[in-house]
Amino acid sequence: MTFPYLDETQELNETTRQQADGSFIALSDGITHYELGGPADGCPVVLVHGFSGPYFIFDTTFDFLSKSGFRVLRYDLFGRGFSDRPRTEHSIHLFVRQLKELIDAFGMKPINLVGLSMGGAISAAFIDRYPEYVTRHVLIDPTGGKRVELPAFIKALKIPVFGELAFGLFGSAGMLKGIAADMFNPEIVERFQKQYKIQMKFKGFKRAILSTIRSGMLESFYTTYVRVGELKKPTLLFWGRQDRTVPFDHSESIRQAIPHAGFHAIENCGHIPHYEKPEIVNPILLEFLSK
Repeated sequence: MTFPYLDETQELNETTRQQADGSFIALSDGITHYELGGPADGCPVVLVHGFSGPYFIFDTTFDFLSKSGFRVLRYDLFGRGFSDRPRTEHSIHLFVRQLKELIDAFGMKPINLVGLSMGGAISAAFIDRYPEYVTRHVLIDPTGGKRVELPAFIKALKIPVFGELAFGLFGSAGMLKGIAADMFNPEIVERFQKQYKIQMKFKGFKRAILSTIRSGMLESFYTTYVRVGELKKPTLLFWGRQDRTVPFDHSESIRQAIPHAGFHAIENCGHIPHYEKPEIVNPILLEFLSK
C-alpha cells in the first residue's frame, strides 16, 4: 500500500514533465531527466548531485564548464527532480547503475566525474566498480568519509510505518529548513528553496527519500574511498569551512583515504561551495580539468 503524502499532488508524466528544461531518457529502472551542454567533441564531464537537491544545484557549474568547451552532462538521480521514483531500494547499486547506463547511452567514456555530497559516495562507488570509465575525480563536500550523524528525528524515520507517518506530517517543512542550514549566505536560501520545492509535489518523492535513508546512503563509504585512492586517479577535493551538513572535519577522513587529492577549503561557505562561491571554485575546477 502506498502511503498518502497529501502534499504530493501530481504524477510525473509527459504532461507534467513539459514544465522541465532538459531532456529525458528511458533507462532500465525508469526515466531519467538530464541535460547535455557544450560542444559535442568537448572533454566529457558528468555532474552527480547529492541527497535531495536535483540537478539545478549545478546551474552555475554546468554553464561555466559548457562555455569553457567541455561536454557536460548533469541529471536528476532517481527519486529527485523530474526523474522517475522507481519502486525499488534507493541504494548505491541503483545510483551506480543509473550513472553507468547514462554514460553508455551517450558514449561519453572516459569521463571526468564530479560528485557533490551524496554524489561523492556515488562517484566513488562508481569508480571502484568501473575504474576504466573515469579519468579525473572531483569531490565537493562528499558524504561517506564517515557516517553522517543524523538528528534523532531523521534516525526515527528508519522505523517502518512511524517513519512514513512522521515524514508525511513534518517532512516537507523539515527538509526546507535543512536546506537553509546547507548555506552560509542567507541571501540565496529563498531562491534555492523556490527551485527545490518543485520536485516535492510529485508523487513518490518522500518515498524515495525514505528509501535512500534506509538503504544506508548516509553511512560510511570509507573503505570504498580507500580503494579509489589506491587507483591514484587525479583527484580534487573542495570543502566549505562552515559546512553544517557534512562537517568540515569529515574532510580529514577523505584526505586520509585519498592522500594525493588536491584540497581546497572554501572560507565563509557552507555545504555547496560551487553554488555559494562559484567565483572561487570555478577557476580551480577549470585548471584541474584542463590539465
